[in-house]
Parts: sequence; structure tokens; C-alpha cells
Amino acid sequence: MSGAQAASEAIAVLVGTRKGLFIARADAGRQHWRVEGPHLAGYEVQSAFLDPRRPGVGFAAAHHPVWGIHVYRTEDHGRHWAPLAEVPRHRRDDGPESLQMIWCLAPADGARPQRLYAGIEPPGVFVSDDDGRHWEAFGGFNQHPDRTHWSPAKGGLAVHSVQADPHRPERLYAALSAGGVYRSDDDGGHWHALNRGVRAPYLPGQAPACGHCIHRLLVHPAQDGRLYQQSHHGTYRSDDHGGHWHEITAGLPSDFGYALATDPRDPDVLYTVPEDSSQFRATVGGRLRVYRTRDAGTSWEPLTAGLPQENVFVTILRDGLDSDGLAPLGLYLGTSSGHLFASRDGGDQWALVAGFLPGILCVRATSLEAAP
Repeated sequence: MSGAQAASEAIAVLVGTRKGLFIARADAGRQHWRVEGPHLAGYEVQSAFLDPRRPGVGFAAAHHPVWGIHVYRTEDHGRHWAPLAEVPRHRRDDGPESLQMIWCLAPADGARPQRLYAGIEPPGVFVSDDDGRHWEAFGGFNQHPDRTHWSPAKGGLAVHSVQADPHRPERLYAALSAGGVYRSDDDGGHWHALNRGVRAPYLPGQAPACGHCIHRLLVHPAQDGRLYQQSHHGTYRSDDHGGHWHEITAGLPSDFGYALATDPRDPDVLYTVPEDSSQFRATVGGRLRVYRTRDAGTSWEPLTAGLPQENVFVTILRDGLDSDGLAPLGLYLGTSSGHLFASRDGGDQWALVAGFLPGILCVRATSLEAAP
């Protein structure tokens, strides 16, 4: 790539698939895309991102049935990747009780640019303060008394959403399937369950404290206390840091799904892709529709322009939808059939960026213009 090409890039979308990592790159207009890859060919890439705190740095979690589980790092915007020596795991061995999958890698706040968080299966939350070279367990979570009430869902028993609160960096959130949402207010020392108001008809009792099958959790950067989640039954909003959840499913064609995305500038905007029941787990009615709310879930509208609307029975996984934070907002959608769609106007119009990639597991967009 020439220096002129690199300088013109404004967006990089990392696309983790069942056969490696692809990167879609575009200039500020987001009309013309160039897709490169596969990097890490043959590996399942469950989580990957370019670090918003440091230009060029990025991380990917990769799994191979023969070569094992690794964390990879890049220092040149994803053009070259190198494995790190260590991975987050419960014990020093490589057995299934120590590590089966790294489901989530996430950055900490800007004041700690080398800090990373990881969520794994078997369920655990880990932290690294040296760019993933060494990992420490959050024992308050990993040995939590609720652990006996956690149980495997269809995708296993794993922590898939770990985020630091942008308004208070020592406040951390973690969500697991099936276990629920948890929060720490002391930088990972102690954790407590946050599942009040979330329906869980598959659990005993009227209002179980934990055991919930959470599919996706997002902390909104623009409004302190605003969280969204997609659960096994319903889409929810919290306005008090997860203390109470309010269901906002009304107006959607289904209460089941995985993927969520926000507009980082507007806490009342949320995107989701409903799916047809936990039995079928594919797009409702064979139509690929992204739903948008502009009023924090009071009402919803389907976004279909440019998306196929007939005989499309695909799954969008929990990390298969993301936004880029630019104005107008860019959105990126990856399907189990390996199709990557993009919108450069907040979802009003969509276009196919790449078709027939391996099945897409995660999509993460980074604005290179906004990088420090």
C-alpha cells in the first residue's frame, strides 16, 4: 500500500470470521471499499479491534482446533499480526477447564492505554496491564458465589461482553450467557448481579437474581447510567447503571436476537436485528431488517433499503453489528452467510461491501480520523 492510500483511509472495519480476519477499508466518503485478508487464515476470530487509544495498535482473539487459542497484536493498523505468548486462562495448563474460547477483548480507559480486559469460556474475566503479555484474573468474578447458578446456553457458558464505564473507569460491566449482567464499582474487586426487570421464563421463581441468558450488553458513552441489552427474551434499557431494566421490545417483530449497536453521540438511538425465536435463530420472515429507535425504545422503525428482503434466513451474531461514530453515522452488519453490509447514513440506505466471506462472527469499526 502506498503512503497516499494509507493517508486517505478514514475507516477500518475488522471482520472476524470462521476462517480468519478480514479488514474493509474506506476513505471518509465510505463509498469505495477495499477488503483485505484473510489474516490469521484458518482461525476462528471471535473478537478483534483497533485500539481507539493508540493509532495503529490492535488485538484479535483467535481459535484453531489444532493450533490452539491465541491473542494476536498489530502495530500497523492490522496489516501484520503477531501472536502473544500468553492468553487469559484459569490455570496454567491448556486443558478445557482452563480455557475453551476467548469471547471478548476490550480496551480500558484512555488513562491506562496498555490495559485490556478479556472475557472467556469457562466463564471468567481477566485484565492485562501490559498489552496482553500477562493476564491476571478478577477473582471476585471468577469465584463469585453465584457461579453455581450459571449454566451453559446453546453457545456455551461464557463471558462475552466486558466494558469499562467511560464516565467512571473503575466501574466495570460483564455479561455472560447464561448467568446475567454483573457490575464492579471497585476496578474489578467485587461484583454484583444486575438483572432486575429482565424476563427469564426458563428459570425458576418470579424474579431470579442471576442465571439469565444475556446475549449482548452495551454501555452508552454519551449518557452516564444508560445501558442497553439484548436478552434471551427481550430488548432492555437501563438508566441507572443496570440497577433496573425496562423492556423496550414492543414494536419489534420478535423478542429474540443477538446484535445491538448504538450511536455514540445520541443515547436514545439504538439498532437491533430481531430473529425468529430461540428455536429457529434466523431473520424474521426471511427478511434482513435492521430496526432503529430514536427515542430510547419507545418506538421502532425497520430499515430495509439495500438489504435483501426475500428468502434470507441468516443469523447475525452478538458482535455482528457495529457503528463508527462519525457524522452521519456509519453502520456495519455481518451475517452468518459471510455478507458484509454498510450504511453511511445511519441505516437509511445499505450497500453490500463483501459477499461470500466465511461466516462472520464479529464486526468492529474504527474511525481512523478520530484516533489520537
